Amino acid sequence: MGNEPGEHPTMRAPSSARVSTTMADVYQREGFVFLENLFSAGEVETVRAAALAAGAQESERRVFESDGVTVRSVYGIHEHDGRFAALARHPRLVDAARRILGGDVYVYQSKLNAKAALGGDLWPWHQDYIFWRNEDAMPAPRAVTAAVFVDDVTELNGPIALVPGSHKGGVLPYDTWNGELAGYGTSPAWMANLVARLKYTIQREALLGVALAHGVVTPKAKAGSVLLFDCNIAHASAMNLSPYPRTVALFTYNRVDNAPDIKALHRPEFLVSRDSQPIEVVADDALRLAGAPA
Repeated sequence: MGNEPGEHPTMRAPSSARVSTTMADVYQREGFVFLENLFSAGEVETVRAAALAAGAQESERRVFESDGVTVRSVYGIHEHDGRFAALARHPRLVDAARRILGGDVYVYQSKLNAKAALGGDLWPWHQDYIFWRNEDAMPAPRAVTAAVFVDDVTELNGPIALVPGSHKGGVLPYDTWNGELAGYGTSPAWMANLVARLKYTIQREALLGVALAHGVVTPKAKAGSVLLFDCNIAHASAMNLSPYPRTVALFTYNRVDNAPDIKALHRPEFLVSRDSQPIEVVADDALRLAGAPA
């Protein structure tokens, strides 16, 4: 395949698909799989309403861009809103995570990433597992993240970029940033895991090596689509250059037998869950019911 961002065989699963055995095999090979239109327009509206409410609520779980005004992310969303709780436990996501990881799972972390129109900042090239290994002592890279598109994702509003197959190399050589975070004052140390100046980023030469070898893809689709990606895949996203927001709800599922030792955890619970009991799924129409008028 070419070296420019573009299409990829894993990026166009049938609109009604769940993760079949074949698709799980593709995931293991490529490090991601993309399901278009997995959730209906009505289900998306329920999630979008929850996202707007989460972004407006004052909380330590809310992280801003360096301007101190624009909401960048909100963490622990599945524990503070019934609509996100239903989404995190939805069989279309949980069944996929179980099949991919080969066992029972729980929600290790949940968050909204909200790239505001004409202001949402970038996420530099990184792998997720290095954060969870170094900061939380996650034993092995047995976690998958489901990114649910809350808004339409286009080439201009900061789509997630991935390097197919880069997860096979394990943790790539990385740089560590322990300096001051401009615009964040005396924020706690874990803030460097959440902002545009990330604590761990892939070294330039390592990134060039895998990207030139395997190419870069940028899944783009309507709201309701879902990107499932491995915790060791190299990924990033650019600034939002468009007048349209790009909000994504992300749920990281970890295998129950891969949970970190709770005594070793020091980051807040909204960043790393202490509840590693196997997740119980809700009914398939749970989002529709959650969004129905009281």
